[in-house]
Amino acid sequence: MPDLFAKDELDGILGKVRGEAKSQGCEDTPNALFQFYVDKVRRNLHMGLCFSPVGEAFRKRARSFPGLINSTSIDWFHEWPEDALIGVAKRFLSDMEWPNEEIPEALAAHMAFVHMSIGEANENFLRQFRRYNYTTPTSFLELINFYKTLLSGKTDKITDQINRLEIGLETMNQTTTQVAELQKLLDVKMVEVEIKKEATDKLIDIVTSESDAAAVEEEAASKQADATNACAAEAQATKDAANVELEAAIPAMQEAEAAVACLEVKAIQELKSLANPPSDCLLVTKAVLILRGERKNHAWGNAQKMMGNPKAFLDQIKSYDGDNIQENLLSDVAPILALENFTYENMVKKSSAAANLCKWVINIVRYNSIFKKVKPLMESADAAEKLATEKMAELQEVLAKVKIIVDKVNELKEKLAEANAEKQAVVDNAEKLASQLSLANRLVNGLADERVRWMSNVETFKLERLTMIGNALVSAAFVSYIGPFNAQFRQELWTQQWLNDIIEKKIPYTEGVDPLQVLSTASDQAIWKTQGLPADRVSLENASIVVSCKRYPLLIDPQLQGIKWIKGKEGTEMVTIQLSQAKW
Repeated sequence: MPDLFAKDELDGILGKVRGEAKSQGCEDTPNALFQFYVDKVRRNLHMGLCFSPVGEAFRKRARSFPGLINSTSIDWFHEWPEDALIGVAKRFLSDMEWPNEEIPEALAAHMAFVHMSIGEANENFLRQFRRYNYTTPTSFLELINFYKTLLSGKTDKITDQINRLEIGLETMNQTTTQVAELQKLLDVKMVEVEIKKEATDKLIDIVTSESDAAAVEEEAASKQADATNACAAEAQATKDAANVELEAAIPAMQEAEAAVACLEVKAIQELKSLANPPSDCLLVTKAVLILRGERKNHAWGNAQKMMGNPKAFLDQIKSYDGDNIQENLLSDVAPILALENFTYENMVKKSSAAANLCKWVINIVRYNSIFKKVKPLMESADAAEKLATEKMAELQEVLAKVKIIVDKVNELKEKLAEANAEKQAVVDNAEKLASQLSLANRLVNGLADERVRWMSNVETFKLERLTMIGNALVSAAFVSYIGPFNAQFRQELWTQQWLNDIIEKKIPYTEGVDPLQVLSTASDQAIWKTQGLPADRVSLENASIVVSCKRYPLLIDPQLQGIKWIKGKEGTEMVTIQLSQAKW
């Protein structure tokens, strides 16, 4: 092509290929270098031009540019034969799962039939209505791809519904099994409850019996404790009375002991050495002799003999048993004590030893008279105290016995409390299980009808998943090919030709299938009508094609019904582009 490149562009090209051309033995001349460049472009540059034979455009271009014919190799693309259509369809359908091997064979054959039926329909359409409609292999490929997409989407939805229902049925079955297990467990628990109740009732009887026995023992012990305490109180009262009386004798004994303490051996010797003692001193020695048991010889000589060993005499006087003086001795000494001059004050004038002996005699006799009154009280107090001690010992034994019984009763009560707690726990568990079982039974019984309906729906959906193979096939063909035709041609194509071929090839489908109902739902159609779409069937079919197809559809809309619906459907989000718009 002459003057294709400007001189500066040509110089740049020659400069870039000069090194490669020299390495391959090419001369370094402009013509040789340019020829090397053209040869290299011819080897590596391949261009394909695609023109549609439809209309006058290709004829005009061929006349205006003869090089399109003279300088190119022309490949004429004719309609695909039926075998080619079937082979292509089989290849594209081979990557999908089918119930059996015959179905993809039948599908491929039906797709080829649909594509070829459109060719015949185009001729009839042109002949009756003078309107052209063209189909290309691309239309066939779009049919296959759209069918796979539509079938996958529909079967996935049906499979999801089946899975949900089967999961629900499985849950119901598990619930029924769990209810049966709960019933068995409840039966076991009820037996355990009865055993616990029986054991607890027996333990209650034992505790009641032991408690009654313990109450009797405690009552007896309480009475015995009252008697023992009364005895101890009586003994203490007797002892207190004796102690009061005894306290009166203590000063007399102390006076007697003080008098003896005042006696000295020297004083006794002086008294003993008197040859003719005063008569008052003789009264004192006589009283001492009487208390020492001498009832006849009260002479002074015998008195001196009594005091022969002053120290031993004093020891005898100090150790004299004032508690046990014989009554006859007291009777003999009583007249002497009754004398007015038999006093310490009188005797001290005569002899200190006689005075102290006189004082001793008076106080020892006085002590004895008080002691004899107190002695029965003391003996009674001792006896009462001994009895109280014995009673207290007996009471301690009884209390120990009662304590054992009470401890046993308390232990039984603790066991009873534990048994009651165990029984209550078992009862609570049984009641909880019974409540769960009641709720589960209500649920299972309430869902019994639903279970039947769900099982029926699962079978229906499985059949629908199978028949969707044919339903999606006629719907995909409807979207891919039927748009340009009017209602008459549409009805004839899919009801009389396509469905009959599906039946003939034994492809699963739903009897009475309607592509419009497959591609849209009643709610979709209602929404379209509210968006401005006319209510006639052709308009609804066109809307379902527009919504379902994968490529941008061309709408021939002389009455502006389609644009009205599209504006109502897209609303403010729609962007409008016109051919007259700048930089469209």
